[in-house]
Amino acid sequence: MMTGIQTLRAAPDDVGTGAPRAATQSDALPALPADALIIVPTRNMVLFPGLVLPVTIGRERSITAAQEAVRTGQPVGLLLQRNPEAEEPGEADLHRIGTVAAVVRYLTAPDGAHHMICQGQRRFRVLEHLEGWPFLVARVEPIDDAEALDTEIEARLDLLRQRALEVVQLLPNVPQELASAIQGMRSAAALADLVAGFMDLKPAEKQTVLETFDVRDRLDKVLALLAHRIDVLKLSRQIGEQTQQSMDSRQREYLLREQLKTIQKELGEGDDAKSDELAELKKAIDKAGMPAEVETQARKELGRLERMGEASGEYPMVRAYLDWLIALPWSVTSAEPIDIARARAILDEDHFGLEKIKRRILEFLAVRKLNPTGRSPILCFVGPPGVGKTSLGQSIARATGRKFVRASLGGVHDEAEIRGHRRTYIGALPGNVIQSIRKAGTRDGVFMLDEVDKLGAGGFHGDPSSALLEVLDPEQNGTFRDNYLGVPFDLSQVMFIATANMLDTIPGPLRDRMEIIELSGYTELEKLQIARRYLVRRQHEANGLSAEQVTVTDAALAEIIRGYTREAGVRSLEREIGSVFRRAAMRIAEGVAAQVAIDVAALPEILGPRPFEGEIAMRTSVPGVATGLAWTPMGGDILFIEATRIPGSGRLILTGQLGDVMKESAQAAFSLVKSKARALSLEDSTLEKSDIHVHVPAGAIPKDGPSAGVAMFVTLASLLTDRKVRSDTAMTGEISLRGLVLPVGGIKEKVIAAVRAGLKTVMLPARNRKDFEDIPEDARNRIRFVWLEHVDDALAAVLTDRDDPAPQHGDAPTAPAMVAPER
Repeated sequence: MMTGIQTLRAAPDDVGTGAPRAATQSDALPALPADALIIVPTRNMVLFPGLVLPVTIGRERSITAAQEAVRTGQPVGLLLQRNPEAEEPGEADLHRIGTVAAVVRYLTAPDGAHHMICQGQRRFRVLEHLEGWPFLVARVEPIDDAEALDTEIEARLDLLRQRALEVVQLLPNVPQELASAIQGMRSAAALADLVAGFMDLKPAEKQTVLETFDVRDRLDKVLALLAHRIDVLKLSRQIGEQTQQSMDSRQREYLLREQLKTIQKELGEGDDAKSDELAELKKAIDKAGMPAEVETQARKELGRLERMGEASGEYPMVRAYLDWLIALPWSVTSAEPIDIARARAILDEDHFGLEKIKRRILEFLAVRKLNPTGRSPILCFVGPPGVGKTSLGQSIARATGRKFVRASLGGVHDEAEIRGHRRTYIGALPGNVIQSIRKAGTRDGVFMLDEVDKLGAGGFHGDPSSALLEVLDPEQNGTFRDNYLGVPFDLSQVMFIATANMLDTIPGPLRDRMEIIELSGYTELEKLQIARRYLVRRQHEANGLSAEQVTVTDAALAEIIRGYTREAGVRSLEREIGSVFRRAAMRIAEGVAAQVAIDVAALPEILGPRPFEGEIAMRTSVPGVATGLAWTPMGGDILFIEATRIPGSGRLILTGQLGDVMKESAQAAFSLVKSKARALSLEDSTLEKSDIHVHVPAGAIPKDGPSAGVAMFVTLASLLTDRKVRSDTAMTGEISLRGLVLPVGGIKEKVIAAVRAGLKTVMLPARNRKDFEDIPEDARNRIRFVWLEHVDDALAAVLTDRDDPAPQHGDAPTAPAMVAPER
């Protein structure tokens, strides 16, 4: 056993907290049986065999027990309490495994406290507690370690010795003798007890080790506890070193700065560098052309900077603020003299079509030419992706001779992204508006606010859409105040252009401040012109090809538009043209061909089979199917309304992820069909004994709106009368219970979608005639229009006779371009 080990740690009042009293000599106490021990309960201390620990005692029974042990020269038994709060622990309050300890020394301190220094000898198990003594006595069974040093125990012994020495290196203020004792220890049981004793473990964990008699199991438990303790000690040391390193770095920096000041003072160079810096700042403020209020603020901050030491934490913050004030273009403009003819030429060169937008821009330029001090308009381009909203803003900047900057607002959910952070925050910066103005270097540039319909919702960070109200209000943005600057900046000369895919998600007050200009999708002819004029040339440049090396026929471009893309814009079209050019570039680079000509026959090999085929004739070849027209944020589209009849009780079943408005539209169509049962030659039993199931395919896509009312009515009428719907005809319009066809929106986009799908006839509400001029001329020439006043007009125009086959797709009858059927 380790009898020579010094005290490892003192246990603070492990036995009791009662007030100390003078020791009393016990007289006429009965002798202890040969297998009995005087028991001293401990609160938060476990003594292992071979270790020496001081024990402070204070309870009356514990003091009497210690004094009796010293008087008779007997050892004591130390047992850990299960409940440390128990003042008079009984048999149930004590563990049954403890340590036999010899009282090496007993003393009373000047303050009356009693201490005994105990040396652990062996483990014992309590057999029974005895009565008849003024202290705890128990019959015990000694437990000795039976060691058999086999290979497994020897391996664990070596590992424990290594880990223990590692802990000694990590612990502060550890006696050198402890490392020597561990190094020289040859007993596995004794080393396990020694390590468990000096480790900072909970009493319950130490008691678990004490109660483990098998040496191999005891070594495993101590190794597991030791591994966790090593991780904790390493992390603690790492944190301490990092903290000390940070403190040392700051102290070193402070000392070096003080020494530098002293050296500069001795050399007579104390403030020359700072004086030069301040002089440059003052000169920059004079040249910045700031308004009076801003210049006053800048000189005030400059005065603060002069009185501030360079080592001050606020010095770089004030300096950064002055840099921002100086860098902003308070009086710098970039607009060139306005030339309307040149501007028109630039707009025509960059974009095909878009006449309405070009006319609005030229109107603005004409007004600005006549009234240079007028306010700039705030335009909002709304349309599907790929129709040229962002590139149109760049063309406007080029046509007006202004600088162009862009800020994407998609996903912005913090007001500070618009207005900036206050200077009280570390790392504060102005908002995107002021940052973009500084980037442009002019106060009258073209500022594009991209994806304004995708602003994040307001939360605890503030509402960014509300912050934009001041920016986009011509009556207020002349004194826009960024939180970081704290002074007004004039945005009235900036031409703001916002872009959005849809208006529904733009808050009303923000939408009210902008002039909405809608960009619908392109027709096939417009896409062909755009591809020929812009996209092909761009792909030549992107792939390093000349116009002579690769040529693409108009027929091939038209085939790509019809069979390989189906979109409102031209992004997918440009990607497909890019695929064609990359294949041609590979052939030229490999030396297979010097020139490549792309025609329709080459497209399947390059792009694969056509992903889009005309399916309208196939889908509408049976009664109960009609083609409707829909508006989406991506442009117009066609949709099919399908209905079938099954035995039932007259119910209407709706599927296809329809919204509430569309469900109500279907219900109105069903009621209207019922009211016209006699006119449609329907028997009452047909409706009463059948359920009608209406389905709108593409069930994963939500659908809503009232414009499918006519298509719903025609579908139900076709199903119940067993008459097919013309496959070359699409329709749109809201219906009333009286059978009136009401106007709807998105006429231009819907007609373009019909042209794109290859339809020949479109039925529209008669009250939408006002939208006819907005439809592109190419689409007007390719579509036969039927104007509907009443649902009967639709039935007369679109339903075929029972014995006649439905006209096939593409075989539209010859008719005038605009037809109003007889009532």
